[in-house]
Amino acid sequence: MQKDFHYYATYCAAHLAGYTHKECLDICYSAQFVDWCSATLLSKLGAPREAATTQLQLELADARTDIIGLQTITRIWSSFHFLPRDLKAEKSGCSKLYLRKYRLICGPNGDLLRSTVELAKDGSLQAAGVAMHVLADTWAHMNFAGTPSLVINNTNRYFYEIVGDETRTITFRHSRTTPDDFDKSIYTCSLYQSSENSIMNLGHGRAGHLPDYSFIKYKYLPAWGDYEEFTKDNPSDYMKAFCQMVYALKYLHGEYAIFQKERYDTEAVAPWEDEIRKILIKRQGEDGACRDWKALGEKMSGEEIPDFSIETYQEEYLTSADKDGTFIGRFILAALAQKSMVTNKIYRSGNRLAGLSVVMNEKGFRGIKAYIALARQIRKEGEK
Repeated sequence: MQKDFHYYATYCAAHLAGYTHKECLDICYSAQFVDWCSATLLSKLGAPREAATTQLQLELADARTDIIGLQTITRIWSSFHFLPRDLKAEKSGCSKLYLRKYRLICGPNGDLLRSTVELAKDGSLQAAGVAMHVLADTWAHMNFAGTPSLVINNTNRYFYEIVGDETRTITFRHSRTTPDDFDKSIYTCSLYQSSENSIMNLGHGRAGHLPDYSFIKYKYLPAWGDYEEFTKDNPSDYMKAFCQMVYALKYLHGEYAIFQKERYDTEAVAPWEDEIRKILIKRQGEDGACRDWKALGEKMSGEEIPDFSIETYQEEYLTSADKDGTFIGRFILAALAQKSMVTNKIYRSGNRLAGLSVVMNEKGFRGIKAYIALARQIRKEGEK
């Protein structure tokens, strides 16, 4: 998903869940900030690089693909963008290494989703935003894994877009500077690389931005599915994601005592359903979808929604003596908790693809400085 959903649609969901305008802004800013909080930015702020929730293209281009580098990549992308659906999934006739990668395939309504939302309970608004980003991406990024893998994430030339009653052949190209052509179904995807652990085989790179467009319905042959046809219906999935966000945010707001998987607040969404569906099915890029979601959010709340800016809270963090108490500080704590939880669940399942891990709260974690010491301890344990 992109800014249209992570920022503006998340604002709408928070409003329907009963949060104030200011609280909605904090939640949706945090949800969008997940796509911007890189190690490069954290280094600029003097913050712990371990809190990175994404990797820039330049960072990925320079990323190591040895075991340590792959674990670093997997910790970030599996924790925040490709949350595994089933760490105990079974598949016959495959190697142990393949099975470990297979178990990292993303999808909605897994046990890790419930753990993600529960982790944000009674936490900061930043934690709620992080959880909403992760939740939304389980719908958009389903069937891809947050680890470089040709045998899991690859596709082939069999790609068709379903537009009404028409089925169009999708043409892929590899130009990062040329915009996707929605009228001709020409899209950009990552360049095919036969190396199993190539960065080109991370996540949904081989399917380009298709998973991030709310309007698209397509069918293709995923590598992990033995190249059998699979149909992805984004308008339907994005609507479920939105309704689930409203329910999850109501849980975080205290309306429900427990969080249940596969529960969607269609009742709260009903008065706005037609307008939301019109946005979801409109064939347009990120900018157009942002304008439509922004207009809807402002119609809902009667308040102005400022544009997202990565610079907004940086000065506060840089000049504050209490880093943990700043907006970015609270985001960092939420990010560290999420990454620690997911990585530890993967590690305890017997899967080492995300590296060694410990649970922060079991180690006397007390803020950002404590995490730095904790990270050093993990590295030392890995060297033994």
